[in-house]
Amino acid sequence: MADLSTRQIAETEEAKGVQQNTIAGKKGGKIAKDARLALENKTGKKVITGENFLPPSKQNKKLR
Repeated sequence: MADLSTRQIAETEEAKGVQQNTIAGKKGGKIAKDARLALENKTGKKVITGENFLPPSKQNKKLR
């Protein structure tokens, strides 16, 4: 949600450079946060819990 929102905001506002894209990223992140909070409020369940995330990889990926 955050990635798609950010990309569409950046495209709509024709963001150029790091500073403008940072602003678009913050706006996109806020949209995703608001959606998550609305869902949690509606369902009464947390979206993010200690049981529903992938643990960090134990192997370091090597660049080729």
